[in-house]
Amino acid sequence: MFNWLAPTIHGARCLDLFAGTGALGLEALSRGAGEVVFIEKSAVAAKALHASVELLEPSGADVRQADALEFVGTADETHFDVIFLDPPFATDMLGDLCRLLDKSSLLEAGSLIYLEDDRARPAIELPPGWRLLKSKNAGNVRYSLARVDDRD
Repeated sequence: MFNWLAPTIHGARCLDLFAGTGALGLEALSRGAGEVVFIEKSAVAAKALHASVELLEPSGADVRQADALEFVGTADETHFDVIFLDPPFATDMLGDLCRLLDKSSLLEAGSLIYLEDDRARPAIELPPGWRLLKSKNAGNVRYSLARVDDRD
């Protein structure tokens, strides 16, 4: 997946929703992302992520304990260049999350969205103005990269 992002990751402003261990965001920082905002609801996971950030000392890491859906629904931040969407498979919320994200201030034309979902489920329908660039399967995971081409 990071091979897909290689041409655009350097200096990018990234959002890692459902950050968990922070693996995606930390990898983005190690590959030259300018900033990663990590959103993690679990206090335990957020604390562990804070500890990882303190240990690794990556420049540009911003860990926030918050609910991802509430963050997207109320965010007043400027756009992100890359957004990582890897919600828990059991929640089946990826489609709704994409639609909510599309209505937010977090995207602009050119934003890239990395999506992970259970491959056993039908692929989600992307919001209008989003284009699927790549998609692959590994085990029970479908991972894809979409681009926002149009913002009304």
